[in-house]
Amino acid sequence: QVQLVESGGGLVQPGGSLRLSCAASGFTFRYFAMSWYRQAPGKEREFVATISVTGGSTNYADSVKGRFTISRDNAKNTVYLQMNSLKPEDTAVYYCYANPYWGQGTQVTISS
Repeated sequence: QVQLVESGGGLVQPGGSLRLSCAASGFTFRYFAMSWYRQAPGKEREFVATISVTGGSTNYADSVKGRFTISRDNAKNTVYLQMNSLKPEDTAVYYCYANPYWGQGTQVTISS
């Protein structure tokens, strides 16, 4: 069955960095564009970043542009989200998405 398993979340101070990973299985990873979304408490889930099947094209939400980098390794069936210069407003559950599949999410908390 299809699985998207996120990891790498945690508690970080403002200005810090985290690297999220999403390991995919049960489908042909290299044929799917991959995305990250996030959902903060009391808010709707929102788009963060997306990457094309080859990794040659990426797109970011304005709120994370210049701070976050999405990448993928098709040999490892894994997509990453490198998050730098983290802010308290980045606190959310981060989800991996490969239409129409969702991961279970990983919590990211930015607090001093």
